[in-house]
Amino acid sequence: MGQKKSMLELHRVGVEEYKKVDKLPVTVVLDNVRSEMNVGSVFRTADAFLIERICLCGITPQPPKSEIHKTALGAEDSVNWLYYSSTIDAINNLKANGYVICSIEQVHDSVSLENFCVEHGQKVAIIFGNEVKGVSQQVVDASDMCIEIPQNGTKHSLNISCCAAIVMWHAYVSLFLR
Repeated sequence: MGQKKSMLELHRVGVEEYKKVDKLPVTVVLDNVRSEMNVGSVFRTADAFLIERICLCGITPQPPKSEIHKTALGAEDSVNWLYYSSTIDAINNLKANGYVICSIEQVHDSVSLENFCVEHGQKVAIIFGNEVKGVSQQVVDASDMCIEIPQNGTKHSLNISCCAAIVMWHAYVSLFLR
């Protein structure tokens, strides 16, 4: 087995330098996510995969909050974010700016994640929903498409932070590593 890399070998940048790095044209939208820890995890993953911003909507907690910081480990300072009282307001703003709106939800006629590809030049907003209710039907109706992560276990869903990590990694791979 290999030797673990040192922090120096990982070539991590500071917050100010990170803010100057080109980001993926991907915005994450949190539709009434209630857990500060889930929000913090989404910030941390967004930082790792160069997501341009997070839109916190409705009851979704906003920094500064101790539980967000505990899981984000400071990513709430590096990742740009906005707050909207309504997810629909966020969607309307994103659509007006040329974003394709993609809700991550189990619906009829959804696109399976492995068949979803973010094309170069395309701006995408990816919406994740409440821990219990998922993405609201109103938001699903306002979306351009819905994406579903294939699952075969006894549970019908993943934790939002796990789901967000899978989808953000998929977007990162389709835009950054191809």
